Amino acid sequence: MILTDRRILPRSGLSLPATGLGCAQLGGLYRPTDPAEADRLVAAAWDAGIRYFDTAPYYGYGRSERRLGAALCDRPRDGFVLSTKVGRLIRPNGGGTRVQGVDADGWADPLPFHPVYDYSHDGILRSVEDSLQRLGLARIDILYVHDIGRVTHGDAHAHHWDALTRGGGFRALEELRRDGAVAAIGLGVNEWEVARDAMAEVDLDCTMLAGRYTLLEQASLSPFLERCLASGTRIVAAGVFNSGILAGNGKFNYADAPPETVARVEALAAACRAFDVELPAAALQFPLAHPAVVSCVTGVRNAGQLAANLAWLRAPIPAAFWQALKSRGLLDEAAPIPARNPAEI
Repeated sequence: MILTDRRILPRSGLSLPATGLGCAQLGGLYRPTDPAEADRLVAAAWDAGIRYFDTAPYYGYGRSERRLGAALCDRPRDGFVLSTKVGRLIRPNGGGTRVQGVDADGWADPLPFHPVYDYSHDGILRSVEDSLQRLGLARIDILYVHDIGRVTHGDAHAHHWDALTRGGGFRALEELRRDGAVAAIGLGVNEWEVARDAMAEVDLDCTMLAGRYTLLEQASLSPFLERCLASGTRIVAAGVFNSGILAGNGKFNYADAPPETVARVEALAAACRAFDVELPAAALQFPLAHPAVVSCVTGVRNAGQLAANLAWLRAPIPAAFWQALKSRGLLDEAAPIPARNPAEI
């Protein structure tokens, strides 16, 4: 069964479940998440066999880490894998003021803090200390550098990249891994190019790559994923619905999808209908076929959405469907495709 399938990060030896829960929604992404609903979600994920949980200080400005840590603190610590991120320090708002409604970053009812970018050596070490306090846990398994890259930072990218390189940010990651404070280090990004650049600076165990290796787009396939496979760096696939357009919400890269993207999704949907396959099922199963991909992390808001995702992961998809996508020019000819129906795993 796919939930119990575990894959190895070759550099660290850490065993990573093939399916994980992304916890941005615990921080109130776009709309508030009730505390009881958050607890029920983590409990439902645990009961379903999910043992990988990903969070970040940025999610709700500390709210996601606090909620996830509280939900996991009484679970056996060696029984799950936990990842969080660095690159932003979460600072208190002046006077303890709170944002009403949804703020500019998309967080509904965030904690009375605000993020400050800091990719420096000392900033990363401070971020880890703060995360451990919010989580109430003594160990982080995977530490990702969050949202570094030109797409995120524009003209400020060179400044932040300098903090990682000459400012010692990458050195801090290596120290944390060497000292056993974390088992693995990587990047958590929406652009594969910056992960490629980082691999020239530091030995990454893995990269959480959101939206760039999906059923909709495979530009990262060559040379990036090929290089990851050869070097021992592995990929955690996130954003596999490309912000939701592959699950029916019309959004792509967090905005309304352009016409050409809508047209391609319509073509994918037509192929799905021809083979009686649900488009979200194909989107979830596709990335896991690549040998460089060790896990697929998805974010859900409640136990019902989680159950739907797990059903899509287990849904049988005939091999002929994947071949049809290639013959129609909807899938890169070199992209690995699932060899077996998940129901048979």
